[in-house]
Amino acid sequence: MPELTDSPELDAAVAREWIERWDRQQEVHLADREDRFTALIDAVEAGAGRPDPLVLDLGCGPGSLSVRLLRRLPEATVVAVDADPVTLGLGRAAYPDVPGLRFTDADLRTPGWADQIGLPPGRKIDAAVSTTALHWLTPAELTGLYATLAGLLRPGGLFLDGDHFRLDEVASPVLARLDRILEEKELRRRFPEGDADRPENWGQWWDAAEADPALAGPARERERRGVGHHGPEGGRLAVHTAALRAAGFAEVGTLWQRGSNRLLCAVR
Repeated sequence: MPELTDSPELDAAVAREWIERWDRQQEVHLADREDRFTALIDAVEAGAGRPDPLVLDLGCGPGSLSVRLLRRLPEATVVAVDADPVTLGLGRAAYPDVPGLRFTDADLRTPGWADQIGLPPGRKIDAAVSTTALHWLTPAELTGLYATLAGLLRPGGLFLDGDHFRLDEVASPVLARLDRILEEKELRRRFPEGDADRPENWGQWWDAAEADPALAGPARERERRGVGHHGPEGGRLAVHTAALRAAGFAEVGTLWQRGSNRLLCAVR
């Protein structure tokens, strides 16, 4: 990450408060977030084949998944990769002394990103994980990402991605419509008063973060880099499964699911 000397140094306790707020706003649209984390980590533990796996966390944000994984598997090494200077800065400030955790600044959209993250020479990764992050990549970017991952993973290694994966509205129009209706109904049951009843959401969190002088420099760098969301294609289940199969993964399927909230798994 570039030096951002025009921002005050971020205190670890303040960074952890921001990350706690991050986790809460993520749960507005993902009530089962912790259950999905648990299922993903269960799969890493069961599938890694060793107590000290090398794990790549793609689009790690402030490290919510990485830290939970290391609590369960303290001998693991997690290389946490993101291109967002705000969330990377929060993770680095909040977790400077977590054994086995290393945050790395790299853009997954850019060819050659894997050469920038300092993986141990001669060792394949045991698992690559992600959660609520890769939907912002375009189909072409996902194709390139998964092809790179196929070369990094050991034979039998796992790719695990927890996200909202939508059904194709052309191939399955009724199912896709019902999927969205059920999700909207559940959200209304959780928050019957609508916005007045909901906690801080994604947009409000970012508005507050950009207004904090301690995050002003990273926020400007985030805007300069163009970190953000694309169209809906990256949220479609068929786009991910097709790209993973094209990359040569042997098995692709859903390990855990509630509605469109899935844990997608691919076996190298």
